[in-house]
Amino acid sequence: MNETIPAAFAQAVRRDPTVPLLTWYDDASGDRTELSGATMDNWVSKTANLLVDGAGLGQGDTAAVLLPPHWQTAAILLGAWSAGLTAAPTAVPGPADVLFTSPAELASAATWSAGDRYATGLLPLAMPLRPLPDGYADYTIEVRGFGDRFVAPQPVTPSDHALGDITHASLSGTASARASSLGITPGTRVLVDATAHPDPLDWLLAPLFAGASIVLCANLDPALVDKRAASENVTLILH
Repeated sequence: MNETIPAAFAQAVRRDPTVPLLTWYDDASGDRTELSGATMDNWVSKTANLLVDGAGLGQGDTAAVLLPPHWQTAAILLGAWSAGLTAAPTAVPGPADVLFTSPAELASAATWSAGDRYATGLLPLAMPLRPLPDGYADYTIEVRGFGDRFVAPQPVTPSDHALGDITHASLSGTASARASSLGITPGTRVLVDATAHPDPLDWLLAPLFAGASIVLCANLDPALVDKRAASENVTLILH
C-alpha cells in the first residue's frame, strides 16, 4: 500500500497516463471535462510549482482549500500535498499560509487568516473569473505560468502531515479502508454524486488509493445516471 498521497497519485498516472483518471460533469451548467492521468499530472505539477516557486511555500506549510468537489479542487489538493503542504481542516476557520476559494465561499474565506489568496470560478474550460474579488489572484491564470513538471525539494514522507495533524500514513490507511467499505476496487470506474459525497476522502482519495478512476458529478440529474454510467463505462455508482 502507498503510504503517501503523492505516491498513490504517481502510481495512478504511471498505470496508463492516456486513459481518463477524473471525468467531471455539472448537470446544472452542462460542463464536461475529462482529464487523463497525464493531464491531471500537468495541473498538479503546475499547482505544486505555483506553491513552491510562486508563493515560496513548502514542507509543513498549510493550505486552506475552501472549494466544493471539482476537478480543479482535485488538482489543488494534490498539488498542495505534492509540495509538502498540509491541508487545513475546513470545519473551523484558522490560520493558513495559502487559501483557495470560489465566489460562493468568499464570506467563509474572509474568516480565515491567510497569506496568499487565490480564487477560481470553477468555470468550463478553466476560464478566468470575472470580476476577480479584491485581494485575490486568479488561480486559473496564475497556475498556467508555471512548469508542468514538478520535482519536490524534499520528498513527502509517511510521517509528514497531510490533513491538519493527520499524517500521510494515517490518511492513506483511512482512504484504503474507506475504499473497501464503499466497494471500490482496482480498475473500478466509479461515478460519484458530489452532493452525496462532498468529502475528498470519498470522491478523490478512496478511488485514488484503490486504483480506480472517477466520474465526479455535481448537481446530478437522477434521470441521467443510467445513460451516463453506460457512456462512461461505469462499474460502480455512489449516490
